[in-house]
Amino acid sequence: MSEHPDHDDELVQRLLGPSQPELTCEECFQHVNRYVELEIEDGAARADEAIPGMRAHLEGCQACEEEHGSLLALVRADGRAKHRD
Repeated sequence: MSEHPDHDDELVQRLLGPSQPELTCEECFQHVNRYVELEIEDGAARADEAIPGMRAHLEGCQACEEEHGSLLALVRADGRAKHRD
């Protein structure tokens, strides 16, 4: 048995692939701005509902997840800066 069961579970999930349909990288980049807006305005569940397949793609694609994470952090930081002004 591994010393890192959570890491092993994540590895198995990545090898098996998503359990639901997912977007391609191109589709992900087309929708990531709107997805982030929805996450911030209405929450992750609403964003997942509005753009099906995005979450599955982000969980399996490191490049797109990094893009999403960077954009999300930027928008949140911008929102905090606007509230301070």
